[in-house]
Amino acid sequence: MPAPHNLGRLEPVDVRKVWPSESAEFTPWLALPENILLLGETIGMELEVAAQEADVGQFRADILCRETATGAWVLVENQLAKTDHVHLGQLLTYAAGLDAVTIVWVASRFTGEHRAALDWLNEITAEKFQFFGLEVEAWRIGSSPPAPKFNVVSKPNDWTRDVRETVDPGHTETGKLQLEFWRGFKAYADQNAKRFRAIKPLAQAWMTIAIGRTGFNLSGVVSTWSPTKESYGEGELRATLYIDHRSAGEAFAKLREEKDAIQAEVGEDLHWYEVEGVKARKIFARRSITLANCQEWPESFKWLTEKLDRLHAAFQSRVKALVLGEGMEEGTRPPADPKA
Repeated sequence: MPAPHNLGRLEPVDVRKVWPSESAEFTPWLALPENILLLGETIGMELEVAAQEADVGQFRADILCRETATGAWVLVENQLAKTDHVHLGQLLTYAAGLDAVTIVWVASRFTGEHRAALDWLNEITAEKFQFFGLEVEAWRIGSSPPAPKFNVVSKPNDWTRDVRETVDPGHTETGKLQLEFWRGFKAYADQNAKRFRAIKPLAQAWMTIAIGRTGFNLSGVVSTWSPTKESYGEGELRATLYIDHRSAGEAFAKLREEKDAIQAEVGEDLHWYEVEGVKARKIFARRSITLANCQEWPESFKWLTEKLDRLHAAFQSRVKALVLGEGMEEGTRPPADPKA
């Protein structure tokens, strides 16, 4: 087959010609949903803007976001210039002011020393802190409108932190099994999931998955606790819609009005779980599993991936369309105790 002709050539565009003002043009542009989505895809997170020019200590951060899967803070600091020590100092102040946070430093060019500083911070800080360095570029073909592009120049060293998870003597035997289970599940889901992205495996009962709105997420759960039996046993596997919103009860009730349609789309009856006095609500499919029997895991990976895909398809648009009456949304990581 002959090579195609008349191909265009990518040409770089000075970012200052696209966004002459960092504060008046670039930051408002980046805060738009379609553009924060692009940044989130670059670092592997689904983000929702909570505020622009937000106060953090004595400084004002450019954009403050929530990661929709976990509710954790993600702070974006912009610099349409070469990186400098002033912005590095501000980033450290932001990290100190927020309990669990991802810091994203966006600049037009990173110096070697500032890239090395972020790499060092990722090595020495606790797991709950993550530092990303992104260079922003603009490109065009011929007379086309310029297109933005983010390039990752520094990110958390997941391999190093995975090693820490493995050798941590504080993990229980169940925790070690769960860590290995989630590693296998992520490898399977990365190849087979149609609608979701698995996150970094941890030594815990759950893996949280974004569904597009803070206060709502999908969770895969592998636990020895059964909420339906109210007891511990060999174990069970759950694909769950987890609701931890200020209006969780209202959201749960509205979704339950569509119970028959939702269950038809998922292809089975679901457990609609609420406990008096507990804010969070869960809607889930379950199956038994013997966690210690690794031969069961491949079939469990397949089942969990398919169920999470179906829950994502059934709930995503419904969750985004919910109109709730108790003000600002909130979301948190599902509790460490799987009984909660």
